[in-house]
Amino acid sequence: MGANIPEYNTSTNFTPGSDTGTVHETGAAHPGYMMVILAVLMIILVVVVVAGNALVILAFIVDKSLRNQSNYFFLNLAISDFLVGAFCIPVYIPYNLTGRWVLGRGLCKLWLLMDYLLCTASVFNIVLISYDRFLSVTRAVKYRAQRSMTHHAVVKMVAVWVLAFLLYGPAIMFWELVVGKSIVPADECFAEFYCTWYFLLSASTFEFFTPFISVTFFNLCIYLNIQRRNKSRDIRKEDTKAHRDRGSLRDGGATLSFAGKLSCNRVIKLRSYIFM
Repeated sequence: MGANIPEYNTSTNFTPGSDTGTVHETGAAHPGYMMVILAVLMIILVVVVVAGNALVILAFIVDKSLRNQSNYFFLNLAISDFLVGAFCIPVYIPYNLTGRWVLGRGLCKLWLLMDYLLCTASVFNIVLISYDRFLSVTRAVKYRAQRSMTHHAVVKMVAVWVLAFLLYGPAIMFWELVVGKSIVPADECFAEFYCTWYFLLSASTFEFFTPFISVTFFNLCIYLNIQRRNKSRDIRKEDTKAHRDRGSLRDGGATLSFAGKLSCNRVIKLRSYIFM
C-alpha cells in the first residue's frame, strides 16, 4: 500500500455546500457513489482482517496445547496481518479516497515504515512456515524431537522482524538525508526511493522473487517426498499381500498332504480288516 503513488491530482478539495460530497480536482476524481462503495469495501476488509487474525491470536493465548513450534510461526503471521488491518489500511482509506495526505509528515513516515515492515514480515513468515513444513516432512524424526523447543521458534520469529525492518526501514527514515532533498510533495505520502529503480529492483528481489522461489522449492520437495512415501507404502503393501498369499498356498498344500496321508492310512486299515 505504501509503495503506491495515488493516481489523483494533488489539488483535490471538497466543494462547500455540496449535497453529494463529490470530490473536485483538476485530475481524475472518484464519483460520489464510487467513494461510498470503496469506503464500504475497505471497512469490510478491515473488519475481516482484524477479526480473523484476532481470533487466531486469542486461540493461541487461551489454548496452551497450540503452543508448539510450528504454531508460533502462524502466530507471528497473524500478528503482522492484524497490525496491517488495524493500522495500515485505516490510515490508507482517507488517502485513497481523497488523494491527499493531511496527517502530517511524521505520521506519513510512521505509516510507510509500518506498511513496508508489516507486509515484508508477512511474506517472510510465509517462507518460514513453508520451511517448517519442509523440515517436518523431510526430517520428521529430528523435527519431532525439537517440536517442543519453542526458543528456536522465538529466535526465528525475531529474525523475521529484524530482516523485514532492515530491508526498507533505514531507507524510509534516512533516504532524504542521504540524498539531500525530498521529492515527496506536502500533500502526498510515498517513499523517497519510489523512483529509484535500482533500489526497488534489489529490494523486490529479496521481498518477492527470493521468497517466491523458496516457497515453491519447499512445497515441491514436500510434494515429491509424499509421493515417494506413498509409492513405497504401496510397494510394501503388495509385498505383504504376496507373502501372505504364498503362506496361504503352503498351508493349503500341507493340509491337502495331511488329508491324503490320512485317507491312505484308512484304506490300508480297511483292507487289513477285510482280509483278516
